[in-house]
Amino acid sequence: GIRDDRSHKPPYSATLHTGYLLLAGMLTSIIEIEIPAAEKISVTEDTLTVDLSDGRTISVPLGWYPRLSHASRSELNNWRLIGKGYGIHWEDLDEDISVEGLLAGKPSSESQTSFRNWLANRTDQPAHGDKPA
Repeated sequence: GIRDDRSHKPPYSATLHTGYLLLAGMLTSIIEIEIPAAEKISVTEDTLTVDLSDGRTISVPLGWYPRLSHASRSELNNWRLIGKGYGIHWEDLDEDISVEGLLAGKPSSESQTSFRNWLANRTDQPAHGDKPA
């Protein structure tokens, strides 16, 4: 009989082969995506907007990032670009968001337990008048 060598490999093994991906016996071309850097950040009461180095602007609901939606205006304004602009960091909130994640439409992956613990341990709760505007 004819022996099928693929039967001895895990069903989801992947091997890079000269610009193609061999996945479970199927040959698929690889697409490389260039991720632009963030250049300007703005946050409103309900939206995070990021201007990108390739000229695009992406806006996502602030509710995707619970720490941002519970932050004061001064906390929201205290951000910096990290990783040569491929990420945004909010020091006061211990929050990092990648440009790649924004482009992929990925909301925060923080667990509800982690977020509740963070919220309960906040020492500087925003005053009512200091909510995002």
